[in-house]
Amino acid sequence: MTVADNDPTSSNDTGAPPGEQPKATLQVGGTSVTLLGTAHVSRLSAEAVKTEIITGLYDAVAIELCPTRHRNLERPDDMGKLDMIQVLREGKAPMVAASLALAAYQQRLADQFGIEPGADMRAAMDEAKLAGLPVLLVDRDLGTTLKRCYRSMPFWQRMPMVLGLISSVMSKQEISEEQIEKLKEGDVLETTFNEFAENDKALYGPLIDERDRYMAAKIRQDARLGYKHILAVVGAGHMKGIKRYLEEEEPATPETVIEELESVPPGAKWPKLIPWFVAALVIAGFVLGFLRNPDLGWQLIIDWTLINGGLAGIGAIIALAHPVTIITSALAAPLTSLNPTIGVGFVAAAVEALIRKPSVGDFSRLRQDTSRLKGWWQNRVSRVLLVFVLTTLGSASATYIAGFKMVGRLTGG
Repeated sequence: MTVADNDPTSSNDTGAPPGEQPKATLQVGGTSVTLLGTAHVSRLSAEAVKTEIITGLYDAVAIELCPTRHRNLERPDDMGKLDMIQVLREGKAPMVAASLALAAYQQRLADQFGIEPGADMRAAMDEAKLAGLPVLLVDRDLGTTLKRCYRSMPFWQRMPMVLGLISSVMSKQEISEEQIEKLKEGDVLETTFNEFAENDKALYGPLIDERDRYMAAKIRQDARLGYKHILAVVGAGHMKGIKRYLEEEEPATPETVIEELESVPPGAKWPKLIPWFVAALVIAGFVLGFLRNPDLGWQLIIDWTLINGGLAGIGAIIALAHPVTIITSALAAPLTSLNPTIGVGFVAAAVEALIRKPSVGDFSRLRQDTSRLKGWWQNRVSRVLLVFVLTTLGSASATYIAGFKMVGRLTGG
């Protein structure tokens, strides 16, 4: 695969003069592939995509979207069909919250300039439809990417990833349009994590490099379908990597590469044993306390109940949960902390969702509301997620605080 020297629009690098989109054309088998680098929140990028497609040079358009994000962009109202109880039951609440945080970051940038998030991809979809061209989805599912990020890091290094998401939501810093255009030098996910990806190989791999290789494999796979010239609209931060993988001789088939990069590495088994181990220690502490002195045993139970129930309830209060949810959190936490099969976050969020059932309007405003910090509390959907996260954190903290207090009482400290 080489850059087409006879194409006047081709470039041997991904750089481009100010105001222009980086572009490179390569030969992949019998198919020409033009990579067009864009910024996902940019008027110039959206206009460049339209201009490129209407040239009539292409018979297919590949875009940096997975089926889920493509569906959300094409049919945003489908979010209103989300079943919050099912999300909680299937353990998807953290992933939904993370996805919202990423969307909120992009929405916050977009609101400053009056252009919708993913305008470049929207332009590619719309212009391809007008031209009667097939749209090829080449990016990996966001959930898979985030899971591979999470699993690739030791548990003590996962906090920067969480902090990056939190800071992307809480930051109120205004960003100039010139800085937005500089996103062509990076990746939206990378910038969301405040450049952690650039400095952390564990994050850089799943966020950037793996997706470069994945998209190159998808493009190789699509090139086999007989297209003469494919336009691939991708974030400019991916252009260098995709181009390199397309130019290299890949020993594995595209199907093998795709299957490898879509798999989620199994998590270590020992962290799953920690909650059971902690629960066993706490119960053993109760038993030991009663064996020594019934009054001591009851004091340990009171400490456990007050600390767990209190911190879980405080988490619900911070989330501005319904009073019934707050009471439920306080009552459930001491019990769920001793039962690793169910968490207080699930119980509290389920109660909140049942009492304050999100409306269609909440779902339709979700992305816009979560682009503002206070909007997370105003929207019933995001507030359910806040209840889940904050009560879970409260109870988790309480488990260790109460545990240390128990040790102190048992040792006479």
